[in-house]
Formats: sequence, C-alpha cells, structure tokens
Amino acid sequence: MTHQILILGGTAEARQIATALAGRGDCAVTLSLAGRTQNPAGQGVPVRIGGFGGAGGLADYLRQYDVELLIDATHPYAARISANAAEAATRAGVPILALRRPGWQRTEGDRWTEVADVDAAVTTLGAAPRHAFLALGRQEVHAFEAAPQHRYVVRSVDPVEPPLALPYVETILARGPFETADELALLERHRIDAVVSKNSGGSATYGKIVAARALGIEVVMVRRPPLPGVPSTPTVHELVAMIAHRLGPVADRGV
Repeated sequence: MTHQILILGGTAEARQIATALAGRGDCAVTLSLAGRTQNPAGQGVPVRIGGFGGAGGLADYLRQYDVELLIDATHPYAARISANAAEAATRAGVPILALRRPGWQRTEGDRWTEVADVDAAVTTLGAAPRHAFLALGRQEVHAFEAAPQHRYVVRSVDPVEPPLALPYVETILARGPFETADELALLERHRIDAVVSKNSGGSATYGKIVAARALGIEVVMVRRPPLPGVPSTPTVHELVAMIAHRLGPVADRGV
C-alpha cells in the first residue's frame, strides 16, 4: 500500500520530514510551496508550487488525490495557511499533524521590545533617526516606508519588489543559516542600534539575536500569531515518529 501524503512546507523542517517519509518506500509524498521564494532550495520529492484557493480549494485537492495525511510544516508566521489547512482537513475528513517549532526565549542580557505586528514595530522604532536591521522577509518590509527617517539594512532571500521607497536603505540578498560571528560583524559594520525580527525559533537565524545581546542592541520582536489547535510536535524527529506510528511498519516488498 502506498500512502498519499501532502506536506505544506517552505521550511527546512518540511524538507527533512519529506526526506524521512520518502525514505520509507511506502509513501508518495508531495511537498507544497506557496511560491513566495523565487528559487527555493532543492526539496528531494515532487513539489507543487502555488496556493490552493483557500480552505475549500485545499479540501478539494485532498479529496481528488486521495491524500491520507496532511502535514503542516509551514513557517510559524504562516497563520492563514495553517488556519486553511486545519479547516480543509476537517472538511475532507483527512487527519492533520503539524510541526510547531518552539519560539526563542528571552534570556539574560536580551533587550527585547515585544510588539503585536509589523505596524507596531514601525511605531516602536520612534521618531528619532536610527540604524535598523530588518530581518523580516520581503513581504513585510514595505510597512517601514512610513518611517523614512531611519537608515535600514534589509536582508531577504529574494529582491524586495517593488523596491523600497526609502532614502536610506541597503538590501542584502542571502539565505541562512547565519553564523553568530557574521551577524556580529554585520551589526557593527552598519552601526545597527535596533534589530526588527520575528520570533521564528530554530538555530538558522538565531545568530542575530545572540549578536544583538552581545552588543546590547534592542530587538523589536514581533510576536507569533495564534495557530489552530491541531495535533502537533515541536521537532522533526517526534513528528516523523508520530507519522510512523500512524502509518504502521513498512510492508516487506520482497525481492
């Protein structure tokens, strides 16, 4: 028996889950990407790019392709996708499991100012000119056009389109992970006095938080959005084990 599995991805964990399931030999895995990154990293399994048309469209897809299990391994801030996934699973009667990557925790020396959303982060920077490092992703940074008095360094995987209408902005195109030593050098080189970040969790982009702590720099931290309460685990290992328990042992295919 071949198990049809759809993974909603866009994260390193999604790739790892896909690889683990494909390695079983009894799973037909499709990895779905929203298409926001122009040149996504290689995934190792068949990839579907683009939206489904909301919860209803995703439910139709699950039925059409006889999907046996839906896995939400999207970014912690992909709240709309996660909500649609939970609703679609209910509509289609398909089990859903989610990876919920733990957020970073404030520790001694951190200067965090937590805000509800990106618009609040813009306000929090204040009226006086500052040197701000925006580590948010290209979809959100246009909000900072409302505060042109600051000097910005923006880092994203793909170019910001349309280009930011700001008098003082430098864009860095780069894909993580980012080492702490490199983040220290970046913050010092650009004389950064505020880092604006999402609480993404994980180790790949934590270096900037460590660097800001070491330099005594304020971090304006955008809180995570609420996500639907579906069965979930915090690690790839635990999620793969949960899936294996659900699917059962791999059948002996003989020789």
